[in-house]
Amino acid sequence: MDTNAIKKLLRDVKAGRISEDEALSHLKGLPFEDLGFAHVDHHRILRRGFPEVILCEGKTVEQIVAISQRIVAEGNPLLATRATAQQAEAIQKVIPEAEYNPTARTVVARTRGRRKRGRVTQKGTILVISAGTSDIPVAEEAAVTAEAMDNSVERVYDVGVAGIHRLLAHREKLEAAHVIIVVAGMEGALPSVVAGLVGVPVIAVPSSVGYGASFRGLAALLSMLNSCSPNVCVVNIDNGFGAGYLASVMNRL
Repeated sequence: MDTNAIKKLLRDVKAGRISEDEALSHLKGLPFEDLGFAHVDHHRILRRGFPEVILCEGKTVEQIVAISQRIVAEGNPLLATRATAQQAEAIQKVIPEAEYNPTARTVVARTRGRRKRGRVTQKGTILVISAGTSDIPVAEEAAVTAEAMDNSVERVYDVGVAGIHRLLAHREKLEAAHVIIVVAGMEGALPSVVAGLVGVPVIAVPSSVGYGASFRGLAALLSMLNSCSPNVCVVNIDNGFGAGYLASVMNRL
């Protein structure tokens, strides 16, 4: 239940269209609902503008399905991350409108009537860039997250520093974006390059792609943290979800 739904509920009580007891029954799930194995935070959309997101790793199929059903029952959009095909199929059985992206490993079920956040012009766009094709799964997690949060998203993939001319061919998209997410493994150089070309926030996502000395993304993480471009901020290794969420918060402002 978001802010608009609560305002409508209050107007209905004031106008006598529903009773106080009926209104109370609608609000009984706030601030959270205890399922025994999880406390579903129905209040989160009021505090932060988007409901609780399900991290599927470490949860049983039954737990994921139960949490998903309660989120959707409150009229909220559903976003589940790091979902397997089996987990996604189980969600789709009870929420047929849910969409599974096997590359991003996300499940999304949208609610009707939600307007896209950000500015009306192209500067409301979030641009997601990957250094290599191997970085696309993390980039897609970021892109799907931002789309689920009602942002306009564009993608530019496989434009790493080994062939920088590929990136420069997309200067118009770089200049039009309001927030840019850059996913890179190996030495993690691409976010600094992108940040040097634009005057907007660049969210750097180190990926675990790379040979031995990349230490599963640690080398890229340290490189990004040491960026000389002051408009770079960094999220954790392979954290496409965190990047997409943070980009949406920035785009909302």
